[in-house]
Amino acid sequence: MAQGPVIFDRELLRRRLARARALGPATFLIERVAEELGERLSVVVRRFERAADLGTPTDAVARVLAASGKIDSVISDQDVAMDEEALPFADQSLDLVVSALSLQFVNDLPGALIQIRRALKPDGLLLAALIGGETLTELREAFAQAESEVEGGISPRVAPFADLRDMGALLQRAGFALPVVDSDKVIVRYRSVFDLMHDLRRMGAANILHERRRKPLRRATLARMAEIYARRFADVDGRLRATFEIVWLLGWAPHESQQKPLKPGSAARRLADALGAKEISAGEKAGR
Repeated sequence: MAQGPVIFDRELLRRRLARARALGPATFLIERVAEELGERLSVVVRRFERAADLGTPTDAVARVLAASGKIDSVISDQDVAMDEEALPFADQSLDLVVSALSLQFVNDLPGALIQIRRALKPDGLLLAALIGGETLTELREAFAQAESEVEGGISPRVAPFADLRDMGALLQRAGFALPVVDSDKVIVRYRSVFDLMHDLRRMGAANILHERRRKPLRRATLARMAEIYARRFADVDGRLRATFEIVWLLGWAPHESQQKPLKPGSAARRLADALGAKEISAGEKAGR
């Protein structure tokens, strides 16, 4: 169960994802992420007996896992009703947890990571991709300026996605060993901002903020937002840029076999010897 502030309306998220499936989902981003996830998993030299695909909104990741030849069995949303905020898995019951473009909509991400770590067996692996904080900065800025000009105030329109700098600390707080965090940006170009908004609806990614404005968006505000977006974020050919940042998380459930940092003073070889340099003591000054 989510703790602390409620940022996302998760019941609305489920309805938006159902609507996206009915419209015919826009899958280009999830397919790209699934392919990258498969490449990252391919460098891990081991098999995984039992894996869970957590919250991925399509079967893209499940297909990649099946093709990898490294997984004996995969549990996904199609098999078990899963809620990222209340996982149905027993402690130490999984060897691998993967997730693609789902965890960014969890209200209590630290709590979700703790649940994942507990569900992993010792030396089990988490590999997840989520939307990062640099996503849709263009749309956020255009909406903020338009609302300020037309309506005299700003309402939340684009979710406060994860900041890359915080993710490594969150993995450590959740008890993961050997955490790795990195990101890449995908620039997608559109004929108009309305094409972008149509794709967001077909991703199930329209506004689900709990504190969103309930009143319909005014036509004047929408028109002004489109003008600002076209003026500030168009390339020379007139097409508009939209940024999607993908943040990657990798962490291992602790196990005694894992590499650990050396204790201070336990190094077998001095740094000066390794560098071929002369060591100068703390009380000695280098000659000029």
